[in-house]
Amino acid sequence: MNLTASPLSRLRLSAHQRSALLLGVALLIPLGLLSTCSPKRSTLEEIHALGVLRVSTVNSPTTYYIDAGGDPTGFEYELAQGFAEHLGVKLELSVAASPPQALEQVVGGQVHLAAAGLGVSPGRSQLVRFSPRLLQVVPLLVYRQGQPRPKDLGDLNGQLRVVKDSVQAEHLRELAPRYPTLAWDESDDLEAEDLLFKVAEGELDYTIANSDLVAINQRYYPKLRAAFSVADSQDIAWALPSDGDSSLLDAVTAYLHSVGEEELARIKDRHFGHIEQVDAFGALTLATHAETRLPRYKAAFEAASRKTKIDWRLLAAIGYQESHWDPGAVSPTGVRGIMQLTNATAAFLNVADREDPIQSIHGGSRYFSQLLAQLPAEISEPDRTWMALAAYNIGLGHLLDARRLTVERGGDANRWLDVRQTLPLLSQSKWYSKTRHGYARGQQAVIYVGNVRTYYDMLTWITGGPVPQPQQAPEPQPLPPEPERRRDPLDINSPIL
Repeated sequence: MNLTASPLSRLRLSAHQRSALLLGVALLIPLGLLSTCSPKRSTLEEIHALGVLRVSTVNSPTTYYIDAGGDPTGFEYELAQGFAEHLGVKLELSVAASPPQALEQVVGGQVHLAAAGLGVSPGRSQLVRFSPRLLQVVPLLVYRQGQPRPKDLGDLNGQLRVVKDSVQAEHLRELAPRYPTLAWDESDDLEAEDLLFKVAEGELDYTIANSDLVAINQRYYPKLRAAFSVADSQDIAWALPSDGDSSLLDAVTAYLHSVGEEELARIKDRHFGHIEQVDAFGALTLATHAETRLPRYKAAFEAASRKTKIDWRLLAAIGYQESHWDPGAVSPTGVRGIMQLTNATAAFLNVADREDPIQSIHGGSRYFSQLLAQLPAEISEPDRTWMALAAYNIGLGHLLDARRLTVERGGDANRWLDVRQTLPLLSQSKWYSKTRHGYARGQQAVIYVGNVRTYYDMLTWITGGPVPQPQQAPEPQPLPPEPERRRDPLDINSPIL
């Protein structure tokens, strides 16, 4: 062999050699196809091979979150978990900062599907394929009570803000030619729930949000009002890759069909069932229920008070905030009874029937007493009680997360005033990504504590006792000379006080 010959010269073969080579290649091709080349696996086959279904989602009361008992829950989470079990694989969640980001994870191939409260739209349908409809919602223009109600998008007089790259932003771009004066901005750091809170607080004039999210938030922010629908009803569905492989879409379709309309309606009712609106939690309603409902349960609250050494009126105030003293009350997340116990909490407390008012009152009172005992010893009263109330609403783990963030922000984790200012940050990805327990609706816990404190004062007044005075008030709140001048945290005038 001529080692000094060029590569091209070494490739010059005789006619006989070329014929032999071609024959050998022809014989090897079928063998190679059989031995080294196999058809590409479908997405569904890959999921079975991995043993994992990767799903992108978002923290939202309509989609996925950690409940007060520390367990994952949410309408789409429950369906996704069921689908993973249907496939015989594990569910692996990737929590995105927003629905548009969850959609990007599907397009980028990071997850198998997105279950993130995604509205189906023409623009999005060019990027992904959607599953059959899970829900139908209506995009609503939301404003604050006390402000003029706009008739349409051309009647707005103030700032309108929506989430960046959302379906709501798509709607506005489509409708802009019809309303020459229409103007809006898009937020890339606040989610829809944050914008609703800003409207409720008067920091923003308008936003657009889906009807399910609006309904849930009106429980906590009674000044939120829906002016009109921005578009027709809109489908919420899962997003899957648009890559020509229909195996996963076929499996999702078959699964949703197997769930059936009846079971799907049950799941929807558990998470979105009708509940009493917050604006009914006014002083007049409490006065009425104190006469008509409370007498039936007062003895149970007093008995629970004797066992826990907690003022029965505080326990009753918790029960009123939770259910209006309605033993049949059911929340959007499936908690039940006067004290709104979860299944897990009821089992832990040996409460056999959550809708039995006596069992619920004694169980909820024991649970609140245990939360008080579990808080760090350095938290003194009344801050200890206020923090235990927040933990009753969102879970002890989320409260402890808020205390750690309070320290990080330079505050005092043993003071309710400082922790109260931190709790709303638990709904912002910038902050909850640093915590152990993740997203929580912290602002609603703040409202919850304020409501219970107000109802406690009102019940003390109604029952003839002195208004409780905290030994170490987290903030100066001297009582005015005339009790009727006092207002509750929701700006509802009390006809009693």
